[in-house]
Amino acid sequence: MALFEALYGRRCRTPLCWYQDGESVVMGPELILQTTEKVKLIQERIKTAQSRHKSYANKRRKPLEFVEG
Repeated sequence: MALFEALYGRRCRTPLCWYQDGESVVMGPELILQTTEKVKLIQERIKTAQSRHKSYANKRRKPLEFVEG
């Protein structure tokens, strides 16, 4: 049993599982190109979301004050 399967209780969906029945399956260099493009798009969206969250949190952050005691 793979770690992913043990953790999530299902098998990991690889790029070969992304296609529906009857759909043409892309193999070889095209698959690698499509996968890297999708990964780059995902990374860009994650960076955008993190930046948005950081600016939202920084606007509402209060400075910490410490007192002896």
